[in-house]
Amino acid sequence: MKKSFIQIFALLIMLGSWSCNAKTKKNEVSVAVSDKVEVYYFHFTGRCVTCQAVESVTKSSLKDFYGDKVPFSSVNLDEAYGKALAKKLGVAGQTMLIVKGETKINITNEGFMYARNNPDKFKSIIKEKIDPLVN
Repeated sequence: MKKSFIQIFALLIMLGSWSCNAKTKKNEVSVAVSDKVEVYYFHFTGRCVTCQAVESVTKSSLKDFYGDKVPFSSVNLDEAYGKALAKKLGVAGQTMLIVKGETKINITNEGFMYARNNPDKFKSIIKEKIDPLVN
């Protein structure tokens, strides 16, 4: 009787710890709603020259206009973290996203149109979209 009780108790302990672990996801990403403006560039591992130009122009624009006030994150959608963050932010593919709280501004089309051929135009669009959020 005592042996059966110990086995049942051990089984309950194992099931209890297993159920707790089942609730925790390794790729879970926390995106806090904040008053801080952040810029995310979601991309895949294989990147063309235009994709690289979008990232490069965005990084330099943010540094020139805002210093360290507006952080930039390059997020690879082929990695688990990138997939999880994309899901949280509602992103399905390559995307340039400006986020502040619940506000999300997608400037992907502008990036791909202007980053290589007219980077000054793309820089002005970045500034135009972010300035109202920073002030």
